[in-house]
Amino acid sequence: MHANARTELRALLRLAGPLIASQLAHMLMVLTDTLMMARLSPQALAGGGLGAASYSFVSIFCIGVMAAVGTLVSIRQGAGDIKGAARLTQAGLWLAWMLALAAALLLWNLSPLLLLFGQHPDNVQAASQFLALLPLALPGYLSFFALRGFSSAIGRSSPIMVISLCGTALNYVLNHIFIEGLFGLPKMGLVGIGLVTAIVANGMALGLAWHIGRHRAYAAYPIRHGLLRPSLSALRELWRLGLPIGGTYAVEVGLFAFAALCMGTMGSTQLAAHQVALQIVSVAFMVPAGLSYAVTMRIGKHYGAGNLLAARLAGRVGIAFGGAAMFAFAALFWLGAHRLVTLFLDAGDPAFAPVIQLAVSLLAVAAWFELFDGVQTIAMGAIRGLKDARTTFVVGLVCYWVIGAPTAWLLAFRFEQGAVGVWWGLALGLACAAVTLTLAFEWRVRRMQRREALRLATPAGPMPPAGAAPARRKAKAC
Repeated sequence: MHANARTELRALLRLAGPLIASQLAHMLMVLTDTLMMARLSPQALAGGGLGAASYSFVSIFCIGVMAAVGTLVSIRQGAGDIKGAARLTQAGLWLAWMLALAAALLLWNLSPLLLLFGQHPDNVQAASQFLALLPLALPGYLSFFALRGFSSAIGRSSPIMVISLCGTALNYVLNHIFIEGLFGLPKMGLVGIGLVTAIVANGMALGLAWHIGRHRAYAAYPIRHGLLRPSLSALRELWRLGLPIGGTYAVEVGLFAFAALCMGTMGSTQLAAHQVALQIVSVAFMVPAGLSYAVTMRIGKHYGAGNLLAARLAGRVGIAFGGAAMFAFAALFWLGAHRLVTLFLDAGDPAFAPVIQLAVSLLAVAAWFELFDGVQTIAMGAIRGLKDARTTFVVGLVCYWVIGAPTAWLLAFRFEQGAVGVWWGLALGLACAAVTLTLAFEWRVRRMQRREALRLATPAGPMPPAGAAPARRKAKAC
């Protein structure tokens, strides 16, 4: 490996490692909440699961919008614009609070919509209980993501990991206290799970804010100064970039919701096998998810500094390393599928035998599925680092819903491949996205390089804006 590539890979992994751990911690929190619902009753699990799915879809869109904070701050950081990075972080916090208010109002008034979609009234009532206090988590949850983007953009992801792990432990302890009614407290059931999530999410945001306010690494960024007067231009810039990112997240989540609906029409065995296999795949997906975020930060920093060659190198290194990591997971799925599935299901119970057999078959498909999903996720992050989210949205929309979903339906029902056919359709859609986005990243960088070369070769061109000269010299030197 070339020396520059090794240097970039080390920088990428230093940033990505804590982010991957943070992603896993968040997933563990969701798993803890699900297990706590199951301890209450099957009805609580069904209704709480419906509420959790509704909350997840809304919050994932909001998280996608908030991803613009880290991207734009990394670009300002690369350009040496400290005040601009602080203004964007302030605007990110205001955007988080506005999104939290809108999302909470939607979730608190969701029952009529769920009934309209044919959900059982008992499940809707239980979902409403779960959503009674859960939306109070959104201000802290989205604020944490805004501050996470800022901290990651300046190369400090370790505090995010520490606070996320602390939040996971606190979530587990408080769930036991509120659900079981320890220390004289009443048993709060589903409402208690929502309350715990709200306490933990806001606590994590306050913890990260306290760290940023106290640590000298952030002293140069005047985030508290002028926080009550957000920049409207920064808000607009965040919204323009964040909206298509949120849209991309939504169409991808929608694809997997479509797959679950297909499984539900086949029967409980297919749906159960799908959920188990998807849970295993989701754990592995945390690796490219963290890498994608780190790739965005690295490319944004190089792009802001005007060093397109370094930006291209960061993207190539990230995509190549992510592909290699996911190939290792693919080998694990091929060779250890049965052992992985029986971590979730009792192999000694004959009732689970058909579910285990089908889940093992799905993991064989997941070997390809996960490889493509990892590459396309990191390629998306690379393109966003170049301040382009529209491309990722269009590619995702076409590959997921024009290619992936129809193919999944055709293979499952027209060609009678059942659950395996659904997963092959998902794999095809993700493969299309992986190839298209990787090529789109290369095309985007080459186009920007040609534009920069033309600008530098034009002696009578307009004067560059203030602060652009260092970036020009660096691009020319490369």
